[in-house]
Amino acid sequence: MSLQRSSVPAIPPETILVAKAAFPSGNVYMQMRDELGSIYDDELFASVYAGVGQPAIAPWRLALVSVMQFAENLSDRQAAEAVRARIDWKYALSLPLNESGFHYSVLSEFRDRRLARKSGKQVARYLP
Repeated sequence: MSLQRSSVPAIPPETILVAKAAFPSGNVYMQMRDELGSIYDDELFASVYAGVGQPAIAPWRLALVSVMQFAENLSDRQAAEAVRARIDWKYALSLPLNESGFHYSVLSEFRDRRLARKSGKQVARYLP
């Protein structure tokens, strides 16, 4: 997996429109995004991705999904389903409404990358 560095995209206009109709007063994830923007960016995770190879899912999104997953005590499967199905999550993650999300195993791979780097281990299948 390689990191294709880019800035955090704006929330798609259609996602804003539908999310604000569904949650007129907002909710915790929408308020978090509105008040803080994205609390992560890809540069924080550059050291755990190769410079070449198949593009990875934006690490800032996976980090934010991990926080929301923890807040709701969701399994990886449930968190991946929330990315696919929940308007408030799409809003927080700057995703279009038709975004199909990702396979749940991506979350454990993301955690493995972070743990391997934190422990100083070079894990060949993850790190350059």
